[in-house]
Amino acid sequence: MKMEDGELRQALEALDTYNAQLEAINRQVRLLQVSLEDTTRARESFKALANAKEGDDILIPVGASSFVPAKVTGSRKAIVGIGNRLSAEKDLDEAAAFMDANVSEISKALRESVNALSEIERIATELTMAVQNEYRVRQLSSQ
Repeated sequence: MKMEDGELRQALEALDTYNAQLEAINRQVRLLQVSLEDTTRARESFKALANAKEGDDILIPVGASSFVPAKVTGSRKAIVGIGNRLSAEKDLDEAAAFMDANVSEISKALRESVNALSEIERIATELTMAVQNEYRVRQLSSQ
């Protein structure tokens, strides 16, 4: 299939747009992965604290694969970020359940983003092949 000059320009512009979308979705996927890891870590910490007995020695994750030793108290409460820089006090089981819900939401968004990424990559690859083929055809016809 031969492309006219205008069609070739449009295809190149579309490729630029697809590449920009791919970069944006890649950034989104990375952020969602970090958020998922962070939320999963918080959920597991709440569950471990809920199962610990008063006086037990535990390690509390503080990020960057770092932990702080702590002794479990009788308090069964946690301060949980609930969004938009707001926090609320919840008991440990509620905090873990809240994080479970967040893990589900983030996982769904991550799956959707990865699917969108795959679809755009597929379309961009097909268009790239068409453009490269057109350049080959033009190069052969100019010889």
